[in-house]
Amino acid sequence: MSPDRKTAMRRDGRIAGAVYLVVVLTGMFCLAYVPSLVGGSFASAKAHQGLFAAGIAASLVMQVAFLLLPLALYRVLGDVDRRAAALMVALVAVSVPIGLVAVTHRMEALSLLTQATNGTASAMEAAFTQSLQRYGLGLRVASLFWGLWLLPFGYLVLRSARIPRVLGLLLMLGGIGYVIQVFGSLAPGFTASKLMDYVRMPAALGEIGSCLWLLAFGARTGPARNSNV
Repeated sequence: MSPDRKTAMRRDGRIAGAVYLVVVLTGMFCLAYVPSLVGGSFASAKAHQGLFAAGIAASLVMQVAFLLLPLALYRVLGDVDRRAAALMVALVAVSVPIGLVAVTHRMEALSLLTQATNGTASAMEAAFTQSLQRYGLGLRVASLFWGLWLLPFGYLVLRSARIPRVLGLLLMLGGIGYVIQVFGSLAPGFTASKLMDYVRMPAALGEIGSCLWLLAFGARTGPARNSNV
């Protein structure tokens, strides 16, 4: 591989890592931090209305960055297996509209918070709860694709070793974990199982690890293997 190609690979890897970092940070904020403080009650959300709104803003940024992420990764991994790389992009492209529609239900809930008065609090609270339920259901569908896209991504990492292969294995295991969680939630009682606390852990380790590796080192250089046109 020529020196120019090696430099380009490292640059493209770091760009992908930077986009990935935006996805990771905004995702942690809107999907973990905000819900942990605000909770799901009307009264709590009203008391933390600014944080609730910030979570929505972070969700929108996350969706935009997530749409750009596989395009950045395609520049790093596309020559390894173009069909797998195209599938990676397509799965994310499907998930983003679903995620954005889900966020609109959270925006509905925010609108209810701003309109609520003492005389309408009871009715507003019921509508608020329904909006959050629709938001949660939308995220559940989107999370299916959050898992599926990790399978071709992990496969490309394993095949190319441009990111450490152990991360590729974690990505694929995490993708399977997402799928298990989504379909498992359809079975009564399964969501309460201790297994649900662990099935997505490989995804978190693989995604954060891949993000930090790319950001710090870029993509490793090496020949593409059996690239498909």
